[in-house]
Amino acid sequence: MTSITKNKYLKLILSLIFDAIGYVSFLIPGIGEFSDIVWAPLSGWLMTRMYEGRTGQIAGAVSFIEELLPGLDIIPTFTLTWIYTYLIKPSHKVTNRP
Repeated sequence: MTSITKNKYLKLILSLIFDAIGYVSFLIPGIGEFSDIVWAPLSGWLMTRMYEGRTGQIAGAVSFIEELLPGLDIIPTFTLTWIYTYLIKPSHKVTNRP
C-alpha cells in the first residue's frame, strides 16, 4: 500500500473518530452545550490541518459553525469532507487544448 493510500485511509479513520466525538455532545444531555463550546473551534482547526487549501478552509468554517449551532451535531462534517476530497473532487485538472 502506498504512502498516499495509507494517508487517505488514516484520514478516513480520523474523520470517523472526530465525527463520533461531535456526536457525543449530542447524545449527553446537559453537558452537550458546554462541550460544543470547546469542540467547535477545535474541530474547525483540526479540519484545516487534515485538508489543505481552500477545501480545508471552507470545511473548517463549516465544521466550526455546525458544531456551534444546536441540533446540527448529527451532520458528519469530517466524513463528508473526506468523501468530497477523495471520491467526488477530480484528482486532476482538465485542460482545454485547442
